[in-house]
Amino acid sequence: MSSPVVLITGALTGIGRATAIAFAKEGARLVVAGRHEDAGQQLAAELRDLGTDAAFIKADVQRDDEVRDLVDQTVARFGRLDAAVNTAGTEGKPGPVTEQTAESYTATSDTNVLGTLLSMKHELRARHSQRNGSIANISSTYGHEGARGASVYAASKHAVEDMTKSAALEAAAFGVRVNAVAPGPTETAMLNRFTGIERATGARRRTGGDRPHDRLPRLRQGVLCDRPDSRG
Repeated sequence: MSSPVVLITGALTGIGRATAIAFAKEGARLVVAGRHEDAGQQLAAELRDLGTDAAFIKADVQRDDEVRDLVDQTVARFGRLDAAVNTAGTEGKPGPVTEQTAESYTATSDTNVLGTLLSMKHELRARHSQRNGSIANISSTYGHEGARGASVYAASKHAVEDMTKSAALEAAAFGVRVNAVAPGPTETAMLNRFTGIERATGARRRTGGDRPHDRLPRLRQGVLCDRPDSRG
């Protein structure tokens, strides 16, 4: 089986960058996306130095047209899309509820919530005819526990988890698995499990049960929590 094709949004820093490097070492072919051309091209070159086929595509996940073009270019380049990891996100403006504003709410939710929604929208569109694949949305333990000084961030991640649950139910009908990962530390093995990619062997076309709905009870509501005491 040929190497799987993985799309990673928010790939230029943090969890996204670490995920891209981990998948490159596993032999996946990669499209990494972000808003900064120079940093993106540098990352793509680093990934190619690891021996994989990788490309950078500039995209802002808050813009529907740019996300559509990102997914379309990925499929045009590699012929398919096996897995997507949506890591684009922001902590926003930390602080108590009394210091939050409409602007601080919008700045956080437009990236964390709208960005995840648009990413899933177009990733699922590309998968509908393919009828396989996986999507992992990066959430946070704050999304179901909350924390002082993180009301807007926690709300945005709670929304990501509920969107993921709904999308998982919809996508199961055409064989696509959708999950959220709520880190603490994100290990390669955890991301492999939730994107359906095995070490060195490429993509698993079907994960879990023989039929999509057989898998749903084992998804723990579509959310995997790694370290409850750590922020993702």
